[in-house]
Amino acid sequence: MTENKRDSGQPKTNMTFNAPVASVTGEHQGDQTVNQNNYIYNEKQNLSEAATEIQQLLEQLSESHPTDTTRGRMEVATEAIKRIESNPTLMQKILSALRAGSVQAFEQFLNHPAASFVIGVLEDWQKEKQG
Repeated sequence: MTENKRDSGQPKTNMTFNAPVASVTGEHQGDQTVNQNNYIYNEKQNLSEAATEIQQLLEQLSESHPTDTTRGRMEVATEAIKRIESNPTLMQKILSALRAGSVQAFEQFLNHPAASFVIGVLEDWQKEKQG
C-alpha cells in the first residue's frame, strides 16, 4: 500500500502537455458532423414547439372545462386531441417529433392535469406509425 504525502518544502510545478487530441481529415466528415448537429437541434426544436403547442392548447381548454375531476381532465384531453387531429400542420409536427424523439420527451414538457390522457394518445399514435 502506498501513501501519498505532500512535501510542503518543494515548489509546486505546473505541467502542460500539448498534443493533438484528434484530427479530422476530409471535407465530408466535418460537413456530416455539422449536418448531424443541425438535424439533432432541429428535431429537439420541433419537439419543444409541438409540446409547447399542446401545453398551450390544454391550458386554453382548461379555462372552459374543469380539471379537478377525472371526467373533466378526460374532456379537456378529448377536446385537445380533436383539435390536434383537425389541424394537419400541428398533427404533422407532433408525428414528426414522435418519430425523432419519444413520448417520454413529451412527458417532460407537458405539465397539466390532463397531460396523462394526451400522453396515452401520443403513445397510441407512435405505435400506429411504427407498425
